[in-house]
Amino acid sequence: MEIEIAMMTVGAIQTNCYIVNQKGSRECVVIDPGDEAEKIDAYLKKKGLSSQGILLTHGHFDHIMGVTRLQALAGGSLYACEEERELLADPDMNVSHMTGGETALEADVLLRDGQTLALAGMEFKVIHTPGHTIGSCCYYLEKEKILFSGDTIFMESVGRTDFPTGSGRQLLESVRERVLTLPPDVRIYPGHGPETSVAYEKQNNPYA
Repeated sequence: MEIEIAMMTVGAIQTNCYIVNQKGSRECVVIDPGDEAEKIDAYLKKKGLSSQGILLTHGHFDHIMGVTRLQALAGGSLYACEEERELLADPDMNVSHMTGGETALEADVLLRDGQTLALAGMEFKVIHTPGHTIGSCCYYLEKEKILFSGDTIFMESVGRTDFPTGSGRQLLESVRERVLTLPPDVRIYPGHGPETSVAYEKQNNPYA
């Protein structure tokens, strides 16, 4: 199965929002619509894509501020890791109170570690990777060797841990034991910055 991935960089923090679909299918999922919902919706309409769900890697403001508007425009249930429920609902914890506009969300579907989510003809495995936040997770297309990592790992770096529920110890455990143990040819699509791979990060990430 060939997967098509469109990346849109949105918002003031330059967050990577991903639109993912099977080649030839009009059904898609949107990962981390952090802002600019109208821009994301315009792309979906231009490509004739139908949102089957919105997946959140975690609940920080720069990954969630476009959710409510995008749901109104394009539809799709909201999915997040169950451990992220409190942070999503609290503008102080998700740091949206610092942006001048508070955002509080409740996921339609709460996900568990190891769960396989079937959406838009694809199978996303949920990998709970606490550290950046308590409920951070990655979405793994195992057959296609594609990982959407949110802010758990970036090219040659990892996410910050100084916001509510962050933990440096947990983040390093997640990176070393849950991400870098995947096959070396897995492609990593992070929440900020360029695409990378497990093999590259094992060699070049100072936190590996």
